[in-house]
Amino acid sequence: MSDAVLHLENVGRTFSQGQEKLLVLDSVALDVKPGEIVGLLGPSGSGKSTLLQIAGLLEPPTTGVVQIAGVDCSKARDAKRTEIRRTKIGFVYQFHHLLPEFSALENVMMPNLISGVPKAEARAKATELLTRMGLKDRLSHRPAKLSGGEQQRVAIARALANDPVLLLADEPTGNLDEQTAEIVFKQFLDAVRDRNVAALVATHNTDLARRMDRIVQVRDHHLVEM
Repeated sequence: MSDAVLHLENVGRTFSQGQEKLLVLDSVALDVKPGEIVGLLGPSGSGKSTLLQIAGLLEPPTTGVVQIAGVDCSKARDAKRTEIRRTKIGFVYQFHHLLPEFSALENVMMPNLISGVPKAEARAKATELLTRMGLKDRLSHRPAKLSGGEQQRVAIARALANDPVLLLADEPTGNLDEQTAEIVFKQFLDAVRDRNVAALVATHNTDLARRMDRIVQVRDHHLVEM
């Protein structure tokens, strides 16, 4: 049993295209420990997003073991995988995917409310998270009234709302200009480290990746340390 929050062992993923088999990942091994931020590099189409989908229990590996917080999820039933995603994993994507009809505060409250947390407690927690992200004066604003950087900060706060042990991010600043990306990424790193969360962050930006604790790269279907 690994002490890592995310433990991947001999993970492979193959897709079928008619009679052909398309190999995407082969014999991938990775441990991400509490408080560690790992940058995931690789060109488009290399398998970065597939690896994040597997790590996030959104799709199963063809081969290998996926452990989240010591629980082997490789062959878990859908209900168990959903429970672990809801309680243990946070997701941040390139596009914020905020619910447009709800305020920033309500968007961040949503994961707690779905988990059965009392409304007052969910509100207090969402307020604290958004304040830490520099959005104290934007709580009542709907996404359309927020800038791109503000929207992404709300998305990061929402990903942290259920106190995940693992945060998975796919190009979290890829849709922002350079100056805004710098601000958002610093707040992202601070928020993750403050909470001792394990994080795997896919990015094309090597400058941002160098600010993480270590870097791995998808290369020829394998994962290699840089």
